[in-house]
Amino acid sequence: MTETLVPGVAEQGLLRRAEEFAAQVARYQALLLETLAEYRRLRGRARDVPQEVALVLAVTERAAARQLDLADALVTRLPRTLAALRRGEIDADKASKVHEPTACLTDEQAREVDARMAARLVGKNPPNLRAAVQRQVHRVDPEGAAVRARRRRAERRVELVHGEDGMATLVADLPVEVASSIYARLDRAARKLRVGGEVRTLDQLRADVLADTLLSGTGLPAGPKADIHIYVDLATLAGLNTEPAEVAGHGPIPAWLARQLAHEPGSTWRRIITDPATGAPVDAGRQRYRPPAVTDDFVRVRDRECRHPGCRRPAQFGDLDHAHPRAQRGTTNATNLVGYCRRHHRTKHTPTWHHWLCPETGRLTVTTPAGAVFTSDPEPLHEPRT
Repeated sequence: MTETLVPGVAEQGLLRRAEEFAAQVARYQALLLETLAEYRRLRGRARDVPQEVALVLAVTERAAARQLDLADALVTRLPRTLAALRRGEIDADKASKVHEPTACLTDEQAREVDARMAARLVGKNPPNLRAAVQRQVHRVDPEGAAVRARRRRAERRVELVHGEDGMATLVADLPVEVASSIYARLDRAARKLRVGGEVRTLDQLRADVLADTLLSGTGLPAGPKADIHIYVDLATLAGLNTEPAEVAGHGPIPAWLARQLAHEPGSTWRRIITDPATGAPVDAGRQRYRPPAVTDDFVRVRDRECRHPGCRRPAQFGDLDHAHPRAQRGTTNATNLVGYCRRHHRTKHTPTWHHWLCPETGRLTVTTPAGAVFTSDPEPLHEPRT
């Protein structure tokens, strides 16, 4: 008897099994964390508990302390997140992305963020989940977020971390607008060098330009300053509220910082008109450009970040591609263009991946080689308004 196999069925089955195993692991993680929280409670939160747990679990004392802190937070401050962990909808790593940004809040504020995030936990990878939690933290505690931002900016520093194989890492902890501008200029200079027989990758070129600039002062060519996109509501800009603004690829920043950056001498403002019912941008306010440039500009503003599910690379550093191929009569307009980083642009053109963009809602549907389906919705610039 000849057996006919449908392409992709075996792969889909394996992915479903992997998903089920991951959910089962998450449920056991919930049991472990609840057990640790109960043990710490019975010990009266003695200072030596992390040392004891480190020995039992064969981890470092720092790792044990982190697990105990997460356990306490889930049991006492984040019941909705703990419930999602028990159901296997998120794992312990994702639960920590709810705990860490809320650790600075009061119990009441943490529970409010927990409630707001209850329906938004599933389907996000850890960086996206943390960014979503940070947005809620800024909304629940705008005054605290403003104070913490000022304190963190005062803690800026440069650190040298020695690695292996003759390498070391130079870490610069800088204000977001400074770090983003530096990276944008390095990226622009690196891309200009990729001509002729250049064999270095973009990563290598960015590193070499940085080194040349710092050591000799000649690495970055003269040219226009880098563009950093900051999204801020007009009412916030006018000082009428304390709603957070947002930096593409970074996340929320407090209102005072957005106003400070907006009023710097070299800053330029762009009007973005949004649909009040959805918060989605409908116009980028650059009418003086030719239509192709207007479209390119608007799509990058609208998408903000790479539209591949889970990617947070700013759209200004990436590519635009036709959702419906131009060779198949796809139009060059905002409803048919999508912003991707270079890596996911290449993935999109891999024959076994399929992308579909809904022209009405802007939802991007991505189907993997094994048939798994994921969606990416454009983030609104503000909450829906009546």
